[in-house]
Amino acid sequence: MTDHVNDQTALVLFSGGQDSTTCLAWALDRFARVETIGFDYGQRHAIELDCRARLVDGLRALRADWAARLGDGHTLSIPTLSDISDTALTRDVAIAMGEDGLPNTFVPGRNLVFLTFAAALAYRRGIVHIVGGMCETDYSGYPDCRDETIRALQKALALGTARPFELHTPLMWLSKAATWQLAFDLGGAGLVDLIRDHSHTCYLGERGARHDWGFGCGECPACSLRAKGWREYAARAG
Repeated sequence: MTDHVNDQTALVLFSGGQDSTTCLAWALDRFARVETIGFDYGQRHAIELDCRARLVDGLRALRADWAARLGDGHTLSIPTLSDISDTALTRDVAIAMGEDGLPNTFVPGRNLVFLTFAAALAYRRGIVHIVGGMCETDYSGYPDCRDETIRALQKALALGTARPFELHTPLMWLSKAATWQLAFDLGGAGLVDLIRDHSHTCYLGERGARHDWGFGCGECPACSLRAKGWREYAARAG
């Protein structure tokens, strides 16, 4: 544990998906040092975690300054989240809408848990900036992705640790098309291609079929959002 706070370092929630990879590039563009944290919580699409190494290598190759800024990567295993969840992300069941209007891919408390664990690690490492890919523009209605939730949690974390944590959500008000555009603005076609070919979004963990927007089943909500965003981005860019 350290009492020293480094205001030039950020910790990025990095799952290996499109959004978190874009957020990692965003952080590398702004902070002198960037560390990452991922979570193995028994998700069906745990293959996303395996994508991270190739993505990190790709980011290093894209820009020398990013390579110099990339710091340690951390992975935390929190299987309890799967044990207490009965969702399509942690069980082999069909994806469907629930009676509460939320898809059964919603893992209650997931982002709250992720950010709390991230803050605990950040506290020990003297980091106050935490970056996450939460978004309430193009999303599935998850309540823990809302800006109001993130702001409330930021206050709770700061109060509970006596550290001035700042939770950054650069994608909060962006559509998926705008997220593709942000990737291009940050790293050009090289970053867009890296995300297309090596990030993982599909809830079912499919990496067999290659679409113009990347790999995935092409039918789950995550694939549908990614594909729709890609088509809109490509139409504007083309």
